Amino acid sequence: MRSVSRRALLRGGALGAAAVTVTGCAAEKPAPPAAAPPDPETLLLRELIASKERTVALYASAASARLEPFRQRHEAHLAELRRRLPPAPPAASPTSSPSGSPVPSPSGSAAQGVPSVRTLRNMEHRAAALRVRQIVGVSPPLAQLLASIGACEAAHALALSRPL
Repeated sequence: MRSVSRRALLRGGALGAAAVTVTGCAAEKPAPPAAAPPDPETLLLRELIASKERTVALYASAASARLEPFRQRHEAHLAELRRRLPPAPPAASPTSSPSGSPVPSPSGSAAQGVPSVRTLRNMEHRAAALRVRQIVGVSPPLAQLLASIGACEAAHALALSRPL
């Protein structure tokens, strides 16, 4: 068996350490800056805007003069929600809703044609109930707006339960 000299052992160890260091430096690249998590209020505003757009479209598809004031109030809500939405960064994309609740949407025959008053009433009722959960943890101005929108939706549900 051949013996290894002390000098050869030190030289091999130094070369090994240099190889590990160079490999470690080459593999170590600076991480790209982490994107800031999206603002929960901005996500909520986007969710609300999408919901209001569907609601306005549903009322528009009803094509009833009696339902026109309801559609106009939803358009006013939509305009105020859009006004409060900050400009989106170039690479921003909407993600899931922070409320963890489904957004009210038309269902059944309403999604296929002219919605019934019952469908509209149920949609308004679900939307008003959802606003109470959405208020939790938002800024006071947004909470006030959501409470006002929810009160309007509750009034719509009540009005739609009566003959028009």
